[in-house]
Amino acid sequence: MHILLADSDATEALGHALACTRPQPAVVHLQGDLGAGKSTLARALLRALGVTGAIRSPTYTLVERYPLESGEAWHLDLYRIGDAGELEFLGLDEGTAVLWLVEWPERGGAALPQADLQVLLDVEGEGRSARLVASSEVGEQWLFRLAEATHLQAPSLQTG
Repeated sequence: MHILLADSDATEALGHALACTRPQPAVVHLQGDLGAGKSTLARALLRALGVTGAIRSPTYTLVERYPLESGEAWHLDLYRIGDAGELEFLGLDEGTAVLWLVEWPERGGAALPQADLQVLLDVEGEGRSARLVASSEVGEQWLFRLAEATHLQAPSLQTG
């Protein structure tokens, strides 16, 4: 699925749509260059799931954990790690997360759970584009629900 994101409002609308259609548990890999909108999308998704208060970028902490009604969401930013082995000190094997949002997943390698959904963000003109790719059966079902969702009919989101 390819979605044109005209502005940050459109990126937030996509985050809301992902939150409203998400399976449990779910692993999302967010990929794209610096400034492509990974953190904006993650923040919007978490906000739509009811996270209140500050939603900090995990650029320096590597992982931020947020309570949800159904468990815990983990937002990881692996941009600053040099080796996937560094992840073993983060306690990621505790298994309490019902949602993983992983920025720069290619740096985590096999230390991360397999993605259900890959979101590939790119700067496109003055806006952004998002290509959503299912990586599992759960991800395929998620994309089906997302395509059916009325949230994607918002003027700020254009599927292509």
